[in-house]
Amino acid sequence: MTLPANKPVRHFLSLLDLSPDELRALIHRATELKRILRAGELYEPLKNQTLGMIFEKSSTRTRISFEAGVTQLGGHALFLSSRDTQLGRGEPIEDSARVISRMVDCVMIRTFEHEKVELFAAHSRVPVINALTDLLHPCQLLADMQTYFEHRGDIAGKTVTWVGDGNNMCHSYINAARQFDFQLNISCPEGHDPDPSILQGAGDRCRIIREPMEAATDADLVVTDVWASMGQEEEQRQREITFANYQVNEQLMAQARPDALFMHCLPAHRGEEVTAGVIDHPDSVVWDEAENRMHAQKALLEMLLRP
Repeated sequence: MTLPANKPVRHFLSLLDLSPDELRALIHRATELKRILRAGELYEPLKNQTLGMIFEKSSTRTRISFEAGVTQLGGHALFLSSRDTQLGRGEPIEDSARVISRMVDCVMIRTFEHEKVELFAAHSRVPVINALTDLLHPCQLLADMQTYFEHRGDIAGKTVTWVGDGNNMCHSYINAARQFDFQLNISCPEGHDPDPSILQGAGDRCRIIREPMEAATDADLVVTDVWASMGQEEEQRQREITFANYQVNEQLMAQARPDALFMHCLPAHRGEEVTAGVIDHPDSVVWDEAENRMHAQKALLEMLLRP
C-alpha cells in the first residue's frame, strides 16, 4: 500500500536532505545489507511495495542497481521512460506526481533539470529519490562514501581531490564535504567552475586549485568524471582541448598519499579523463564503487520506507 496522504514524507533530492548522523548510519547499514546479501540471508522488508522508476536519461548502473536492489528487498520496480508515460507527451509534472504517487510506494527520477525533481516531490504523497539531475547526483555519493569507509575507514578530516568539470558529481562532492567533514580540493579549468551558491554553502571545506598536480598533493582520495556529460556530446571536441591538462594519470596519482584511492562514477573514457593504468590499478576501487550503488540505495529505500 502507498503511504496515506497526511503522513509526513521525506525525500532524497540532495545529500543535504539527511543529517550527517543519518548519512553515516545509512552508510553503515548499506555495508550490513551487503553482508546479509552475500551470506545468502533472505531479507524482504519491502514485500508488496513498488518503486516507480522514471527515466528521462539513459542509464546502466542506476537502473540495474535500483531494480535489483528493490527485488532483493522483496519489492517490485516499475520502469517508466518518457516514451511510456504521459510525461513525455506534455502532462504537467504536478499532475503526474499526484497520480503516480497514489499507486506506488516510492518514486525514483533520473532526468535533466533539477527543478523537475523538486516539482515532482512537492506534489508527491510518497518519497522521491533523485537518481541524477544535471545539478546533483546524491545516490552516487552514498556509494562513494560507503566504498571509502569500507576500504579506509571514516573520511572525516581527510583530503579529497576532484579533477575535471564542476558538474553534478562535483556539486555532490561539495555537499559531501559539508556532511562528512572532509577537505575538498577542486581542480577545474576556468569557465567550468561549480555552481557558486553550492560552493559557498561549503565554506572553507572546499577550495578551487587550478593546477591539478597541486590539488592532488597529499590527497587521500582522487575522483574524476567524463569531460562531457550526458547532453554535452556536441561539446566533446572543444572539451578535449579545454580539459587536456586535467587528466588523472600516474604522475598525478604520485602526488597523492601512497594509500590514496581512485574513484570514477563510470562510464569512463580511458585515455581522456583517466588513463587505463590508473583506473585498472589496485588502488582504483571503481568496481566496488559501482556495486555499492545497489547496497547504498537499498539502505536508502529502507530508511525512507521503513523509518
